[in-house]
Amino acid sequence: MPVSEVLHVVDGQVAYLTLNRPEALNALTPAQRDRLIQLFGEASADPDIRAVVLTGTGRGFCAGADLRGGTGAGERGAGDGSGQRTAGEQGSGDGRAERVAGDVARMIREGAQRLVAAVLDCEKPVIAAVNGTAAGLGAHLALACDLVLAAESARFIEVFVRRGLVPDGGGAYLLPRLVGPQRAKELMFFGDALSATDAERLGLVNRVVPDGELDKTAREWAARLAAGPTRALALTKQLVNASLDSDRATAFAAEATAQEINMTTADAQEGVASFVERRSPEYRGR
Repeated sequence: MPVSEVLHVVDGQVAYLTLNRPEALNALTPAQRDRLIQLFGEASADPDIRAVVLTGTGRGFCAGADLRGGTGAGERGAGDGSGQRTAGEQGSGDGRAERVAGDVARMIREGAQRLVAAVLDCEKPVIAAVNGTAAGLGAHLALACDLVLAAESARFIEVFVRRGLVPDGGGAYLLPRLVGPQRAKELMFFGDALSATDAERLGLVNRVVPDGELDKTAREWAARLAAGPTRALALTKQLVNASLDSDRATAFAAEATAQEINMTTADAQEGVASFVERRSPEYRGR
């Protein structure tokens, strides 16, 4: 994969990851997907990185998974509909080996699901700056982020049904938790394009901004997060992400454990000291 297909810049303790295949509406190749997984893992582990911004170039945020350069159903996702192969088009007469039982599930686990998990498990807050079309896996990639900013021209499309496919990339896990099961089914059953404004109304987007202000707003939000208590944010993210899968006793136990861990950090001590001393805290992410 050319390095230029995923741009990676670190500025002010913020990692900026930019999908850069505008001619394909930033449909993901397997190499791009694996590079993103690597970069999210590195950002999670690097104490000098305190926030991540994910965006795309051109008219698309991410149009799903691009099969033109990949193989296997795990790479299929659902793209922009321009000449991409689906699972039903594999094998039989095109020179490819026949699929055996388990191939599809394995490739989904190792492909789209691994990417979405890398975002959910990243210990740093992740902002999606959705600059255009987010379709299929691309929509789920955005929804996995902690905060979602959308340009006015952005669209979200659960495009799988248009191809006769089942949603992947954790869509059936993420979407009902954001909008409830009835709305999720409506979006997934019909596959209609959802405007940025409607996405905000449904709770999929934190804020819609004019196209020309998306980058500025994303940088402002990222700078605020990067100046915050990084470990406290990481623990808060873990608690919130796990809360909908937990009963009350489990959630309360996790909260108590997170409090115990966080109170050992320098930032927690700084936060308490700054309150007592009536000054603004200076968090260092430690």
